[in-house]
Amino acid sequence: MAPMGIRLSPLGMAVFCLLGLGVLYHLYSGFLAGRFAFFMLSEPAAGGPETPHGSAAGGAVDLRELLAVSVLAAVRGGEEVKRVRQGNVLNAKAKGKTREGAEEQLTTGDLLSNRRMFYLLKGAFPAVQINSEEHVDTADQETVSWDRSIPEDIKQKIQPKEVPAESVTVWIDPLDATQEYTEDLRQYVTTMVCVAVNGKPVIGVIHKPFSSYTAWAMVDGGSNVKARSSYNEKTPRIIVSRSHAGKVEQVARQTFGNKTVIIPAGGAGYKVLALLDVPEKNQEEADVYIHVTYIKKWDICAGNAVLRALGGHMTTLTGEEISYTGSDGNEGGLIASINMNHKALIERLPDLEKRSHK
Repeated sequence: MAPMGIRLSPLGMAVFCLLGLGVLYHLYSGFLAGRFAFFMLSEPAAGGPETPHGSAAGGAVDLRELLAVSVLAAVRGGEEVKRVRQGNVLNAKAKGKTREGAEEQLTTGDLLSNRRMFYLLKGAFPAVQINSEEHVDTADQETVSWDRSIPEDIKQKIQPKEVPAESVTVWIDPLDATQEYTEDLRQYVTTMVCVAVNGKPVIGVIHKPFSSYTAWAMVDGGSNVKARSSYNEKTPRIIVSRSHAGKVEQVARQTFGNKTVIIPAGGAGYKVLALLDVPEKNQEEADVYIHVTYIKKWDICAGNAVLRALGGHMTTLTGEEISYTGSDGNEGGLIASINMNHKALIERLPDLEKRSHK
Protein backbone atom coordinates (compact mmCIF):
# COMPACT_ATOMS: atom_id res chain seq x y z
CA MET A 1 0.00 0.00 0.00
CA ALA A 2 1.47 3.33 -0.97
CA PRO A 3 2.31 5.80 1.94
CA MET A 4 -0.11 8.60 2.45
CA GLY A 5 1.18 12.26 1.99
CA ILE A 6 -0.17 15.74 2.59
CA ARG A 7 -0.70 17.88 -0.42
CA LEU A 8 -1.33 21.61 -0.25
CA SER A 9 -3.33 23.43 -2.78
CA PRO A 10 -1.87 26.61 -4.34
CA LEU A 11 -4.21 28.66 -2.14
CA GLY A 12 -2.90 26.96 1.01
CA MET A 13 0.68 27.62 -0.01
CA ALA A 14 -0.11 31.32 -0.45
CA VAL A 15 -1.75 31.56 3.00
CA PHE A 16 1.20 29.78 4.62
CA CYS A 17 3.68 32.19 3.03
CA LEU A 18 1.68 35.23 4.09
CA LEU A 19 1.60 34.02 7.70
CA GLY A 20 5.37 33.58 7.67
CA LEU A 21 5.93 37.04 6.27
CA GLY A 22 3.64 38.49 8.95
CA VAL A 23 5.65 36.90 11.75
CA LEU A 24 8.94 38.19 10.31
CA TYR A 25 7.48 41.68 9.87
CA HIS A 26 6.39 41.94 13.51
CA LEU A 27 9.73 40.68 14.77
CA TYR A 28 11.79 43.07 12.65
CA SER A 29 9.53 46.09 13.22
CA GLY A 30 9.88 45.61 16.98
CA PHE A 31 13.65 45.58 16.63
CA LEU A 32 13.61 48.79 14.55
CA ALA A 33 11.30 50.52 17.02
CA GLY A 34 13.66 49.70 19.86
CA ARG A 35 16.65 51.06 17.96
CA PHE A 36 14.75 54.24 17.07
CA ALA A 37 13.71 54.83 20.68
CA PHE A 38 17.29 54.35 21.83
CA PHE A 39 18.49 56.86 19.23
CA MET A 40 15.89 59.44 20.28
CA LEU A 41 16.82 59.11 23.95
CA SER A 42 20.54 59.33 23.21
CA GLU A 43 20.39 62.51 21.10
CA PRO A 44 18.85 65.89 21.99
CA ALA A 45 15.76 66.78 20.01
CA ALA A 46 16.34 68.98 16.99
CA GLY A 47 16.15 72.58 18.13
CA GLY A 48 15.88 71.48 21.77
CA PRO A 49 18.19 72.50 24.62
CA GLU A 50 21.56 70.83 24.92
CA THR A 51 22.46 68.86 28.00
CA PRO A 52 24.52 71.10 30.30
CA HIS A 53 28.22 70.24 30.29
CA GLY A 54 29.41 68.22 33.24
CA SER A 55 25.85 67.14 34.07
CA ALA A 56 26.62 63.44 34.20
CA ALA A 57 28.71 61.86 36.91
CA GLY A 58 32.19 61.26 35.59
CA GLY A 59 31.64 63.70 32.70
CA ALA A 60 34.09 66.29 31.48
CA VAL A 61 33.95 70.08 31.66
CA ASP A 62 35.65 72.54 29.34
CA LEU A 63 37.75 75.01 31.32
CA ARG A 64 37.38 77.67 28.64
CA GLU A 65 33.61 77.52 28.99
CA LEU A 66 33.95 77.51 32.77
CA LEU A 67 36.10 80.65 32.55
CA ALA A 68 33.51 82.36 30.36
CA VAL A 69 30.62 81.64 32.71
CA SER A 70 32.76 82.56 35.74
CA VAL A 71 33.39 86.02 34.26
CA LEU A 72 29.67 86.39 33.61
CA ALA A 73 28.82 85.23 37.13
CA ALA A 74 31.19 87.76 38.71
CA VAL A 75 29.68 90.56 36.60
CA ARG A 76 26.09 89.51 37.33
CA GLY A 77 26.82 89.30 41.04
CA GLY A 78 28.48 92.69 40.86
CA GLU A 79 25.33 94.18 39.36
CA GLU A 80 23.40 93.12 42.46
CA VAL A 81 26.12 94.46 44.77
CA LYS A 82 26.08 97.83 43.00
CA ARG A 83 22.28 98.07 42.86
CA VAL A 84 21.87 97.43 46.59
CA ARG A 85 24.61 99.91 47.55
CA GLN A 86 23.28 102.65 45.28
CA GLY A 87 19.77 102.09 46.61
CA ASN A 88 21.12 102.23 50.18
CA VAL A 89 19.09 99.16 51.19
CA LEU A 90 21.92 97.13 52.67
CA ASN A 91 20.02 95.75 55.69
CA ALA A 92 23.40 95.05 57.27
CA LYS A 93 23.55 92.70 60.23
CA ALA A 94 26.21 90.77 62.11
CA LYS A 95 26.53 87.13 61.08
CA GLY A 96 29.23 86.24 63.60
CA LYS A 97 32.75 87.16 64.63
CA THR A 98 36.17 86.52 63.19
CA ARG A 99 38.82 84.72 65.23
CA GLU A 100 40.19 88.15 66.14
CA GLY A 101 36.81 89.13 67.60
CA ALA A 102 35.71 91.53 64.84
CA GLU A 103 32.08 91.38 63.73
CA GLU A 104 31.43 89.94 60.28
CA GLN A 105 28.77 91.84 58.37
CA LEU A 106 26.10 90.37 56.09
CA THR A 107 24.09 92.55 53.71
CA THR A 108 21.38 92.17 51.10
CA GLY A 109 24.13 92.74 48.54
CA ASP A 110 25.95 89.60 49.75
CA LEU A 111 22.83 87.48 49.55
CA LEU A 112 21.51 88.64 46.18
CA SER A 113 24.95 88.45 44.56
CA ASN A 114 25.49 84.99 45.98
CA ARG A 115 22.15 83.73 44.68
CA ARG A 116 22.76 85.11 41.19
CA MET A 117 26.32 83.77 40.95
CA PHE A 118 25.63 80.35 42.44
CA TYR A 119 22.63 79.47 40.29
CA LEU A 120 24.25 80.75 37.09
CA LEU A 121 27.26 78.50 37.64
CA LYS A 122 25.19 75.57 38.90
CA GLY A 123 22.82 75.77 35.95
CA ALA A 124 25.71 75.74 33.49
CA PHE A 125 27.75 73.01 35.24
CA PRO A 126 25.44 71.05 37.59
CA ALA A 127 27.96 68.28 38.30
CA VAL A 128 30.66 70.64 39.59
CA GLN A 129 31.21 71.24 43.32
CA ILE A 130 30.56 74.90 44.24
CA ASN A 131 31.66 76.39 47.56
CA SER A 132 30.34 79.82 48.47
CA GLU A 133 30.84 82.21 51.36
CA GLU A 134 27.11 82.59 51.89
CA HIS A 135 24.50 79.91 52.50
CA VAL A 136 22.34 79.03 49.51
CA ASP A 137 18.68 78.75 50.52
CA THR A 138 16.80 76.33 48.27
CA ALA A 139 13.64 78.34 48.91
CA ASP A 140 15.27 81.22 47.01
CA GLN A 141 16.28 79.08 44.05
CA GLU A 142 16.11 80.86 40.73
CA THR A 143 16.81 79.91 37.14
CA VAL A 144 19.73 81.88 35.74
CA SER A 145 20.53 80.73 32.22
CA TRP A 146 23.72 80.96 30.20
CA ASP A 147 23.59 80.96 26.40
CA ARG A 148 27.02 79.27 26.26
CA SER A 149 28.52 82.19 24.36
CA ILE A 150 32.23 82.86 24.92
CA PRO A 151 33.58 86.43 24.78
CA GLU A 152 35.93 87.15 21.90
CA ASP A 153 38.91 87.99 24.11
CA ILE A 154 38.63 84.60 25.81
CA LYS A 155 38.23 82.83 22.45
CA GLN A 156 41.38 84.47 21.14
CA LYS A 157 43.56 83.72 24.16
CA ILE A 158 42.24 80.44 25.57
CA GLN A 159 42.04 77.04 23.88
CA PRO A 160 39.38 74.48 24.91
CA LYS A 161 40.62 72.14 27.62
CA GLU A 162 38.54 69.40 29.22
CA VAL A 163 39.02 68.00 32.71
CA PRO A 164 36.93 65.50 34.72
CA ALA A 165 34.00 67.19 36.44
CA GLU A 166 34.80 65.45 39.73
CA SER A 167 38.24 67.09 39.81
CA VAL A 168 36.77 70.62 39.79
CA THR A 169 35.88 72.82 42.76
CA VAL A 170 34.51 76.32 42.25
CA TRP A 171 34.95 78.92 45.00
CA ILE A 172 32.64 81.96 45.03
CA ASP A 173 33.05 85.18 46.98
CA PRO A 174 29.86 87.11 46.16
CA LEU A 175 31.03 90.27 47.95
CA ASP A 176 34.60 90.67 49.11
CA ALA A 177 35.21 93.52 51.61
CA THR A 178 31.72 93.56 53.11
CA GLN A 179 32.87 95.76 56.01
CA GLU A 180 34.15 98.38 53.59
CA TYR A 181 30.94 97.98 51.57
CA THR A 182 28.90 99.01 54.61
CA GLU A 183 31.22 101.99 55.10
CA ASP A 184 30.74 102.99 51.43
CA LEU A 185 34.42 102.45 50.64
CA ARG A 186 33.52 101.17 47.20
CA GLN A 187 37.01 100.94 45.71
CA TYR A 188 37.82 97.87 47.85
CA VAL A 189 34.74 95.85 46.86
CA THR A 190 35.02 92.92 44.44
CA THR A 191 33.13 89.81 43.41
CA MET A 192 35.27 86.75 42.71
CA VAL A 193 35.13 83.29 41.18
CA CYS A 194 37.92 80.71 41.31
CA VAL A 195 38.16 77.29 39.68
CA ALA A 196 40.45 74.73 41.28
CA VAL A 197 41.37 71.42 39.62
CA ASN A 198 42.55 68.74 42.02
CA GLY A 199 43.01 71.45 44.64
CA LYS A 200 45.18 73.74 42.48
CA PRO A 201 43.79 77.15 41.49
CA VAL A 202 43.71 77.39 37.68
CA ILE A 203 41.07 80.04 36.87
CA GLY A 204 40.66 83.35 38.68
CA VAL A 205 38.16 86.17 38.09
CA ILE A 206 38.19 89.41 40.11
CA HIS A 207 35.49 91.95 39.26
CA LYS A 208 35.15 95.51 40.63
CA PRO A 209 31.40 96.31 40.50
CA PHE A 210 31.68 100.08 40.92
CA SER A 211 34.14 100.60 38.06
CA SER A 212 33.15 97.58 35.92
CA TYR A 213 36.78 96.44 35.74
CA THR A 214 37.30 92.68 35.46
CA ALA A 215 40.59 90.79 35.67
CA TRP A 216 40.69 87.14 34.61
CA ALA A 217 43.43 84.59 34.07
CA MET A 218 43.85 80.89 33.43
CA VAL A 219 46.98 78.90 34.30
CA ASP A 220 48.69 77.62 31.13
CA GLY A 221 46.12 79.57 29.15
CA GLY A 222 46.06 83.35 29.06
CA SER A 223 44.80 86.47 30.79
CA ASN A 224 43.54 90.01 30.29
CA VAL A 225 45.82 91.41 33.01
CA LYS A 226 49.59 91.54 33.46
CA ALA A 227 52.31 92.23 36.00
CA ARG A 228 53.82 95.69 36.37
CA SER A 229 57.18 96.44 34.78
CA SER A 230 59.06 96.73 38.08
CA TYR A 231 58.89 95.92 41.80
CA ASN A 232 60.91 97.05 44.80
CA GLU A 233 62.41 94.06 46.62
CA LYS A 234 64.77 96.02 48.87
CA THR A 235 62.13 98.20 50.58
CA PRO A 236 58.83 96.84 49.27
CA ARG A 237 55.48 98.50 49.67
CA ILE A 238 53.46 95.96 51.63
CA ILE A 239 49.68 95.83 51.39
CA VAL A 240 47.85 94.39 54.40
CA SER A 241 44.39 94.18 55.93
CA ARG A 242 43.00 97.34 57.49
CA SER A 243 42.04 95.33 60.57
CA HIS A 244 45.58 94.31 61.55
CA ALA A 245 47.96 96.69 59.77
CA GLY A 246 49.85 97.37 62.99
CA LYS A 247 50.86 93.73 63.48
CA VAL A 248 52.48 93.51 60.05
CA GLU A 249 53.99 97.00 60.20
CA GLN A 250 56.09 96.26 63.25
CA VAL A 251 57.68 93.11 61.80
CA ALA A 252 57.96 94.57 58.27
CA ARG A 253 59.94 97.58 59.45
CA GLN A 254 62.26 95.33 61.46
CA THR A 255 62.81 93.20 58.36
CA PHE A 256 62.95 95.73 55.52
CA GLY A 257 63.81 98.95 57.33
CA ASN A 258 62.02 102.08 58.47
CA LYS A 259 61.38 103.25 54.91
CA THR A 260 59.04 100.32 54.26
CA VAL A 261 55.60 101.57 53.28
CA ILE A 262 52.58 99.77 54.76
CA ILE A 263 49.32 100.12 52.81
CA PRO A 264 46.20 99.22 54.83
CA ALA A 265 43.40 98.09 52.52
CA GLY A 266 40.16 96.14 52.47
CA GLY A 267 39.40 93.02 50.48
CA ALA A 268 41.73 90.23 49.38
CA GLY A 269 40.78 90.75 45.74
CA TYR A 270 41.76 94.41 45.89
CA LYS A 271 45.10 93.53 47.48
CA VAL A 272 46.01 91.07 44.72
CA LEU A 273 45.11 93.64 42.07
CA ALA A 274 47.50 96.05 43.84
CA LEU A 275 50.36 93.78 42.74
CA LEU A 276 49.38 94.01 39.07
CA ASP A 277 49.18 96.52 36.25
CA VAL A 278 45.58 97.66 36.72
CA PRO A 279 44.37 100.79 34.87
CA GLU A 280 42.26 102.08 37.76
CA LYS A 281 42.77 105.50 39.34
CA ASN A 282 41.49 104.27 42.73
CA GLN A 283 43.71 101.17 42.70
CA GLU A 284 46.79 101.46 44.94
CA GLU A 285 50.05 99.75 44.01
CA ALA A 286 52.07 97.43 46.24
CA ASP A 287 55.00 95.04 45.87
CA VAL A 288 54.02 92.37 48.40
CA TYR A 289 50.70 91.25 49.93
CA ILE A 290 50.91 89.80 53.45
CA HIS A 291 48.14 88.40 55.66
CA VAL A 292 49.06 87.08 59.10
CA THR A 293 45.79 85.58 60.37
CA TYR A 294 43.31 82.87 59.41
CA ILE A 295 41.57 83.55 56.10
CA LYS A 296 38.84 81.81 54.10
CA LYS A 297 39.71 80.16 50.80
CA TRP A 298 36.97 81.93 48.80
CA ASP A 299 38.74 85.18 49.74
CA ILE A 300 42.07 84.16 48.21
CA CYS A 301 41.52 81.43 45.60
CA ALA A 302 40.80 83.76 42.66
CA GLY A 303 43.80 85.95 43.43
CA ASN A 304 45.98 82.87 43.82
CA ALA A 305 44.92 81.61 40.39
CA VAL A 306 45.56 84.99 38.72
CA LEU A 307 49.03 85.24 40.23
CA ARG A 308 49.91 81.65 39.27
CA ALA A 309 48.79 82.28 35.69
CA LEU A 310 51.09 85.31 35.51
CA GLY A 311 54.08 83.55 37.06
CA GLY A 312 53.56 84.91 40.57
CA HIS A 313 53.16 83.17 43.91
CA MET A 314 50.73 83.01 46.82
CA THR A 315 51.77 80.68 49.62
CA THR A 316 51.48 80.34 53.37
CA LEU A 317 54.00 82.32 55.41
CA THR A 318 56.22 79.22 55.49
CA GLY A 319 56.13 78.83 51.70
CA GLU A 320 53.62 75.99 51.44
CA GLU A 321 51.19 75.88 48.55
CA ILE A 322 47.54 76.39 49.55
CA SER A 323 45.22 73.52 48.64
CA TYR A 324 41.68 74.42 47.59
CA THR A 325 40.01 71.20 48.67
CA GLY A 326 38.85 70.04 52.06
CA SER A 327 38.27 72.73 54.68
CA ASP A 328 37.23 76.23 53.67
CA GLY A 329 39.94 77.98 55.70
CA ASN A 330 43.66 78.63 55.42
CA GLU A 331 45.47 78.55 58.76
CA GLY A 332 48.99 79.55 57.73
CA GLY A 333 48.56 83.18 56.75
CA LEU A 334 49.80 84.17 53.30
CA ILE A 335 52.41 86.07 51.36
CA ALA A 336 51.90 86.96 47.70
CA SER A 337 54.31 88.38 45.16
CA ILE A 338 55.08 88.48 41.45
CA ASN A 339 58.36 88.95 39.57
CA MET A 340 60.23 88.82 42.89
CA ASN A 341 62.30 86.21 44.72
CA HIS A 342 59.41 84.74 46.68
CA LYS A 343 61.55 82.29 48.63
CA ALA A 344 63.88 85.07 49.75
CA LEU A 345 60.90 87.13 50.95
CA ILE A 346 59.70 84.23 53.08
CA GLU A 347 63.14 83.75 54.59
CA ARG A 348 63.22 87.42 55.59
CA LEU A 349 59.91 87.11 57.47
CA PRO A 350 60.58 84.29 59.95
CA ASP A 351 58.38 85.57 62.77
CA LEU A 352 55.12 86.08 60.87
CA GLU A 353 54.15 82.40 60.66
CA LYS A 354 53.98 82.14 64.45
CA ARG A 355 51.73 85.18 64.62
CA SER A 356 49.30 83.75 62.03
CA HIS A 357 48.02 81.17 64.54
CA LYS A 358 47.40 83.59 67.39
